[in-house]
Amino acid sequence: MKFISEELKELEQSGLYRRLRTITSNQESHVTIGGKDYTSFSSNNYLGLANHPKVKEAAIEAIKLYGCGAGASRLIVGTMELHTKLEERIAQFEGKPAAILFCSGYVANVGVITSLVGKGDAIILDHINHASIVDAARLSGARLLIYPHKDMDRLEAILKRYTQYKRRLIVTDAVFSMDGDLAPIPQIVELAKKYDAMVMVDEAHATGIFGESGRGICEHFKVSNKVDIIMGTLSKSVGNLGGFVVGSQDLISYLQNKARSFIYTTALPPAVCAASIAAFDIIEGDPELREKFWEKVGLVRDGLKKIGFDLMNTDSHIMPILVGNEKTVMEMSRYLYENGILVPGIRYPTVAKGTARLRLTVMVTHTRKDITKLLSVCEEVKKIFL
Repeated sequence: MKFISEELKELEQSGLYRRLRTITSNQESHVTIGGKDYTSFSSNNYLGLANHPKVKEAAIEAIKLYGCGAGASRLIVGTMELHTKLEERIAQFEGKPAAILFCSGYVANVGVITSLVGKGDAIILDHINHASIVDAARLSGARLLIYPHKDMDRLEAILKRYTQYKRRLIVTDAVFSMDGDLAPIPQIVELAKKYDAMVMVDEAHATGIFGESGRGICEHFKVSNKVDIIMGTLSKSVGNLGGFVVGSQDLISYLQNKARSFIYTTALPPAVCAASIAAFDIIEGDPELREKFWEKVGLVRDGLKKIGFDLMNTDSHIMPILVGNEKTVMEMSRYLYENGILVPGIRYPTVAKGTARLRLTVMVTHTRKDITKLLSVCEEVKKIFL
């Protein structure tokens, strides 16, 4: 298999080779790598709940009572008491009739999309939707139709033109994970209603932090009752592992019977379910946590703009610093790392060629000292590399 070593060499030469860094501490605002401390502006643990005492305690108690693994898939003997309780808790939190759990957000998207559309149907995507949505669309066998990023005129043109399909499903990220901007959900649901299409929104990066109650972008735009399928994850603001979908009872029953990535995989560990229930209790019961989070986001965003970075069109907690050149962005990321700050360089194929960027995220547990240090080193990066 000579082609493997040849392609790896090409990746290295083009600045696209990826290496893993092993963290030997918890997933906090400060992490330990190779025995050294780094301030991490990379984690999706936005609200710090992966390390919250109540969340950890819930997981420990669940292990004592239920053990470690679920033992089987949900439709065999894998549905344990905590799976049912977590689904009920999620449905209550989201204000929907029912919920279904998946083992990750990725497999949630794969399971839902491949269940709802297939040959003879059409799936309509934003150009920069998450890879899990794109992969699911390809696997489904449905006709794949793509509109330019947030271009509602093109979306309407597609809906007008392609009327021959039995089912048409529009799928969009809520917060676009590499650009940080928000999908125009109100316009999408209006067009879907006008042209008789279904709408699915991936709230992965919005659950827990957007909206009055932390339900996400659909709540933020006050259109939750107009969206057919809402998907979210437990692995970001909730601080755990897994994905979920909420909607009508019929939708959830349908997915229980049709979603292959639900049917043919072992259920989530009980400890994850217990920890997630505790996390939702905190999100719902402590709105000040979100307020503090957005305060930290504002400090970082304003500071980066003052330095003169191009943050693209972000209006969320995800802040991309557009660089362009792949090698340059990795040199910038390396400089930050050498100065004790962990910020990833994002390159092709995660983003389009020529749009490489640094991608910053903030945690509520970042201190003002952490933020001051970040902005100070970023000033140096700007002078040296741009």
